Amino acid sequence: MFSYLISMTAEAPAGVSAAGSIYTLGFMILMLVVLYFIMIRPQRKKEKADAEMRKNVQVGDEIETIGGIVGIITKIEEKTVVIETSSDRCKMRIKKWAIATNVSADEEAKSKSEAAKAEKAEKKGKKDKEDDKPIEKD
Repeated sequence: MFSYLISMTAEAPAGVSAAGSIYTLGFMILMLVVLYFIMIRPQRKKEKADAEMRKNVQVGDEIETIGGIVGIITKIEEKTVVIETSSDRCKMRIKKWAIATNVSADEEAKSKSEAAKAEKAEKKGKKDKEDDKPIEKD
C-alpha cells in the first residue's frame, strides 16, 4: 500500500493528473482516521476501565475470572490475588490480569442505578399529580 502511494505521488505519466493521487492519499488518511475512532479508541477506553477495576478490587469482593471461576477475594498482593471459591474454603491464587469482572461492584452499581431511576420516577409521579389538580375558577 505504501509503495503504491509513493508511485502515485511520483511523476505522473502523461495524461494522468496529480489531483487523482492527492485524492487517493486523502481517502486513505480518512479511512485511517475512521478506523481509529471506530475500533482503536473504544478498545483503549475499555482497557483503561478494566485496569481501573482490577486496581480497585478489595478484600471481600466477589470476582469472576476470565476462565469462569467465581470466588471471594481473601488476600491481595502486588500482582496476584487469593480467592476462596467454595464453602469448604478452597483457595486459589490467580494473577490480577485474569480478573474479568468484579461482581460485587457491578451489583452495587446496578442497585444504585435502580434506586436513582425509582427516585426519578417518584418525583415525576408527584409532579404529574400536581398537574392533574383541577383549576378553581372564581
